[in-house]
Amino acid sequence: MQRALALALDFGGTKVEAALVDDRGQLLPGSRHRRPTGAAATSAELDAAVREVVDAARASLPDGAALSGVGIGAAGPVDTERGLVSPLNVPAWRDHPLAASVAELVPDAPVTLRIDGLCIALAEHWVGAGQGVANLLGMIVSTGVGGGLVLGGRAAPSPTGNGGHIGHVEVGGFDDPCACGGRGCLEAVASGPRTVAWARTQGFTGSTGEELARAHEAGDPIAVAAVARAGDALGHALASAANLLDLDVVAIGGGFSRVSPALFEHARAAVAERTAFPFVSRVRIVPSGLTDEGPLIGAAALVHRPEFLA
Repeated sequence: MQRALALALDFGGTKVEAALVDDRGQLLPGSRHRRPTGAAATSAELDAAVREVVDAARASLPDGAALSGVGIGAAGPVDTERGLVSPLNVPAWRDHPLAASVAELVPDAPVTLRIDGLCIALAEHWVGAGQGVANLLGMIVSTGVGGGLVLGGRAAPSPTGNGGHIGHVEVGGFDDPCACGGRGCLEAVASGPRTVAWARTQGFTGSTGEELARAHEAGDPIAVAAVARAGDALGHALASAANLLDLDVVAIGGGFSRVSPALFEHARAAVAERTAFPFVSRVRIVPSGLTDEGPLIGAAALVHRPEFLA
């Protein structure tokens, strides 16, 4: 018997992806498709990219199968009540009706939109590193820094859909300007592009996170300092989150989270300094238990596991 399938869409600052995902959190082979997004893309180009990946994924639907629904995870901020997205790193879209445009492409299935950080948290809680825990922060450290919260085994209540947006928590000791208007936001300090940008002010000649990772592995002192700086900021933000929320696990995915294991080591060390509060230092900071399919699996959880949603 054909398993239930959801069409999952993940829209981020560098790419948009779509795939068919079954009710065990597994992608249907051959159904995953990707197109670029980015800060320089026009609204029409972004709409075309979404349409292309949705149509391509939908074309992979097996004969006789029907979609249970469409789940969308999008970089924030979002407006879940109106189905709008305003990804900070994609300036062409402000209050863009992404949910409605996808509904036009897939008129035979209900559409659910949430911020991508929450989708990551749901994926980790469902089939990843957060299985079996009640209080989980799921994070993306990539072009931006996003997050989402599962508290008491369910998505944390969030009137606008932006709860858990830890990338814009301000981190003490840092004054880096952020695109949101704040200073010292975690995203402004520890995202991949901003970490590379800081390294370049110190003399690093590379321009990508991959180059920074190779330099770090080779022991380049600037790269080592850049990763330490990002990891320290990450740890400070997570210590604050653990104080506030009594977290069991923080599961971190995204391309820049793989720059080096040292990123996690510095983050854990920053949290471990809070020795007076065992409930804070007990939090486990772990890499995502999923592959880079995690955001798509989380978008599918919006369809397959509605009981997770508050």
